[in-house]
Amino acid sequence: MPARRDADPEATVAAVQAVAPWLTDDSATAPDRAAIATAVRLTARTLAAVAPGASVEVRVPPFVAVQCISGPRHTRGTPPNVVETDPRTWLRLATGLLDVEEAAGRGVLRLSGSRAGEVGSWLPLVTIGP
Repeated sequence: MPARRDADPEATVAAVQAVAPWLTDDSATAPDRAAIATAVRLTARTLAAVAPGASVEVRVPPFVAVQCISGPRHTRGTPPNVVETDPRTWLRLATGLLDVEEAAGRGVLRLSGSRAGEVGSWLPLVTIGP
């Protein structure tokens, strides 16, 4: 069985495709909680795999928190570099439908610490096809 941090690329794409209408259409009904949770967890774990490290913590409550991006490791207390957002915003960032600067400007993405914005250079993780 793969480690918990690993995300199968095919499963990740399938999970994102399952929630794609909700990401691309503001009037679409939200998918069930389990589908959202799966897409969020797999994309966050994909980020941790492609940007290994522990200098930035990405939080998408209530589903996942991962550490990523090489640099000084954080082990206790509040991390110095935190990225936090809601599930829909995270998935829109992970698919390239929204960028970090725009999300932060709208107030739907919180960046804390001098390195938090670096997460944008690792996005998008998955693209949504036509």
